[in-house]
Amino acid sequence: MRLGFDLTLEQAQKLIMTPELRQAIQMLQFTSQELWQYVESQMEANPLLELENKREVEEHIEEYDNKLEDVDWKEYSEQYDDISYRSTVNRDEKENTFENYVSARTSLKDHLLFQLNLSIFDKRQKAIGEFIIECIDKNGYLNNPVTEISKQLNVEENLVENVIKLIQTFEPAGVCARDLKECLLIQLELKGINNPDIREIINNYLVDVAQNRLAKISKELNISLKSVQWICDLIKSLEPKPGRGFAHDSDEIKYITPDVYLYYIDGEYVISVNDSSTPRLIINNYYKQLLNKSNDDGTTNFLTERLNSAMWLIRSIEQRRMTIYKVVESILKYQIDFFEKGKKSLKPLTLKDVAEDIGVHESTVSRATNGKYIQTPRGLFELKYFFSSGISSNDGGISSTSIKSIIKEIIEGENPKKPLSDQQIVKILKAKDIDISRRTVAKYRDELGIASSSGRRRY
Repeated sequence: MRLGFDLTLEQAQKLIMTPELRQAIQMLQFTSQELWQYVESQMEANPLLELENKREVEEHIEEYDNKLEDVDWKEYSEQYDDISYRSTVNRDEKENTFENYVSARTSLKDHLLFQLNLSIFDKRQKAIGEFIIECIDKNGYLNNPVTEISKQLNVEENLVENVIKLIQTFEPAGVCARDLKECLLIQLELKGINNPDIREIINNYLVDVAQNRLAKISKELNISLKSVQWICDLIKSLEPKPGRGFAHDSDEIKYITPDVYLYYIDGEYVISVNDSSTPRLIINNYYKQLLNKSNDDGTTNFLTERLNSAMWLIRSIEQRRMTIYKVVESILKYQIDFFEKGKKSLKPLTLKDVAEDIGVHESTVSRATNGKYIQTPRGLFELKYFFSSGISSNDGGISSTSIKSIIKEIIEGENPKKPLSDQQIVKILKAKDIDISRRTVAKYRDELGIASSSGRRRY
């Protein structure tokens, strides 16, 4: 066997992930908020980039002068007094502006402190009440024990207990309770309900109430099932978290800005990509002129490099926009029955189906639908909502979302005194040409947050 060192030429195709390609893939996966943050960081590093100003700008100063000449200055000056230039606006008229309607949500502590100042005038008791209110959490419960409050304020425990009892009479009903049982009992007391059976069930049978074990409660307390049902309905009508109706410092309200809008106009659906969620970038004119006029090689090389980077970023943003548009267009084609008829008409759809339709890879469709939302005539949906598995039927395929909607409709129409079991639901679905197992029905029912037949039964 001959050994040696030879030089050979060979051609081979390789996929190399350039930094620009990585950037385009990364930007496609970004949500609108992440995209804005990324663009802002790029604008800080690249002086050639700037946001497009959508305000109309005059091309020439002559056009601006012509607009000024169209103003009737004589008529305009007559609105003012010759001496004082006083405006003819009547200051006595009440002007309705949005600034007059500034509102702020009242917090639970502010609401309780307001009632405390109207109820207690003794400075010592008021100080104790303020301390107790500060110890109440956002759900309206008092977490600190009486002994600890008494020790920190150096006051008698019975005085602290008296102030707690007073605060428990404040709105919202059930506030300043130490646990759930006390919270419910406070609300019963404020409603004027003094039934020993109700108090007994709250103290000892709350778990059974949650599990709908009414027969057990009826047997042990020796009362009728109808009475137990009424008591359980009353308990479930009470508020377990009195403070959740008020604003809290830790509350973070999150809003979703749709990336795509779907409108129904003149009998057809129109897709519109939300331009406000996508930055519009342009090249700074000053640096473009500087690039053309500069004679310094270092400056020219730097600006050329920055210009190429800026142009690639602008093209990547536009490519991201077009990819999202094509994906939504393909989803609309496959799920047109959903937009016209509702959830029960949602068809099974995979990433592969959309990828083959628009001629891209599955991973591209996955990135384009990640964290993106669409506003439709039927509501706001994440794009991934339209991709779901399903089963075959005589009419073709039916998605799991549609099956869930049918199960929910079946349960809503059942007799509450004789709720349907999962096996009975299986038989009803089979009559509709939907063949699934009892275990699958139980899984879908749990995902819908619907209790079992024993938990739904009414007496």
